Amino acid sequence: MSLLFAAGSPTTEMSLAEIKAGLFEALNQLGERKRVLVVPPDFTRFHSQSGVLTEMAWEFYGDKLIDVLPALGTHTPMPDHQIATMFGKTPRDLFRVHDWRNDIVTLGEIPSEFMQEVSEGKLDYTWPAQVNKLLRDGGHDLILSIGQVVPHEVVGMANGSKNIFIGTGGVMGIHRSHFLGAVYGMERMMGRADTPVRRVLDYASEHYADQLPPIVYVQTVVNKNDQGELVVRGLYIGDGTEPFEKAAELSLKCNFLMMDREIKKAVVYLDPHEFHSTWLGNKSVYRTRMALADDAELIVIAPGVHEFGEDKKIDELIRRYGYCGTPKTLEYVKTDPELAGNLSAAAHLIHGSSEGRFTIRYCPGHLTREEIESVHFEYGDLAEYEAKYPTTLKDGWNVVGGEEIFYISNPGLGLWAYEGRFKD
Repeated sequence: MSLLFAAGSPTTEMSLAEIKAGLFEALNQLGERKRVLVVPPDFTRFHSQSGVLTEMAWEFYGDKLIDVLPALGTHTPMPDHQIATMFGKTPRDLFRVHDWRNDIVTLGEIPSEFMQEVSEGKLDYTWPAQVNKLLRDGGHDLILSIGQVVPHEVVGMANGSKNIFIGTGGVMGIHRSHFLGAVYGMERMMGRADTPVRRVLDYASEHYADQLPPIVYVQTVVNKNDQGELVVRGLYIGDGTEPFEKAAELSLKCNFLMMDREIKKAVVYLDPHEFHSTWLGNKSVYRTRMALADDAELIVIAPGVHEFGEDKKIDELIRRYGYCGTPKTLEYVKTDPELAGNLSAAAHLIHGSSEGRFTIRYCPGHLTREEIESVHFEYGDLAEYEAKYPTTLKDGWNVVGGEEIFYISNPGLGLWAYEGRFKD
């Protein structure tokens, strides 16, 4: 099967009609299906256009589309208003909730020898290929995995098989894959399609996905045009790894800003409808860190942030240890069984730390100064910083009060790196 539809370039701006025509062209090639499951992302990927594509898939299949399972991973379930906003007319009663702690089946286990090889000898545990039981046991004859390919802090480039084995994955699989990415090194992976975590996910797809119905990937590439409007640059549909690889190639051209000088002060805005926690909001740290100079200041304007972790246990561990850097986090993993049992939390603590290289100043809407400072961030008053750095600033370089700053309106849309910090 491989590619059923492929279109895109760094200058393409696909209309809704073109997107729908491309999706329908691909689905028509699949022949009749009677029990279809759609796995889109949740509201944290609202801009991916996956909600629109899910609604289009429902228009195509009608009552043969019987389940929609948002790939929550560790995120909280979507409330009704988010589902309505993102998925339009798709019937509410089709939506299921992924419970990463309970609704899981293990399809197989990747051997420790492979994990040791991809981690360069740093880890020797096995890795369970886990998915939501609905994927295996729901009696479907097609899984449509829909999502955006974009640089990502854990796997290098988001989507592809990540949507299945992490988005609908279980506790052990999510913890161990996140920790693999952290110990290998985030800055060695972001913006790269071939990474240790990706190799693990591809191994799982190759060896264990035959227990699932056929999976067809619908991959988008999205960024802003010169007018600041979000546009779809590419759409790739098919099975296997080719749709992801094609989309990743385009995403690097669209979503990766290679800079010829470092940033000394960055201001990142977190849309309150999208970012409610530092678990999500720390994309502001991940996606900018390779562009920040030593002793730079990163200001995170976060009006919607009211918690650290979306999972109760992870929130508790973040509050216990804070973003304390790699050496201390690895020490705590050795001495605290709870942290060792929640390795994705440990990975997150590493990812969210500046490692002492630059300052992270959070300006939250619903967390106190004491809470912010207790996790090793600097605190900023939201009203003060919103007044100084309004959302009317343009993405990129601005001069505010005689000072040059670099403004980012949504860190989830890209990756910024100084060319001296990013080597092929």
